[in-house]
Amino acid sequence: MAWMAMLSVSARAAEITPFVGDYVGSANVVDTDGSSTPRDMSVSIHETKNGFNVSWGTVTYKLDGRVKEQKFSVDFQPSHRADVFSAAMKRNVFGHEVPLDPMKGEPFVWGRIEGATLTVFSLFINENGGYELQQFDRTLAEGGLDLSFSRFINGEKSRSVETFLKKQ
Repeated sequence: MAWMAMLSVSARAAEITPFVGDYVGSANVVDTDGSSTPRDMSVSIHETKNGFNVSWGTVTYKLDGRVKEQKFSVDFQPSHRADVFSAAMKRNVFGHEVPLDPMKGEPFVWGRIEGATLTVFSLFINENGGYELQQFDRTLAEGGLDLSFSRFINGEKSRSVETFLKKQ
């Protein structure tokens, strides 16, 4: 497997370089009720001055003919933990990048690199104290990334998708 050669010792120490690039693909997202919805997906991963950026988007094709497009972008910076990255999603009064506040309905986002997988987690706390956790695993594969997405609401899996994203 050629991509394995890209995983040098420094990559195992949370280097983003093997993941850098633009990727596209499509899949059917399966809900817990067994229904599925077609989606086009893309992700761009790039190094930044203080870490890296992950930008992703989805285009969902609804059964009634509507098309819904969503885009997200998060800058990550090293944390005090090896291979774990904090999200820098807004600036505080001192101009430092800080995570959003989940107690205000904003997502708490973090990432990690474990071997050949870059994972991004997003935690949402709803008004009554329940939670939603989204997990995006992007694993290096020949010619691109294997994407595995799961959404959990109060510990119950509510949606998942697995697909291949081809490197552009």
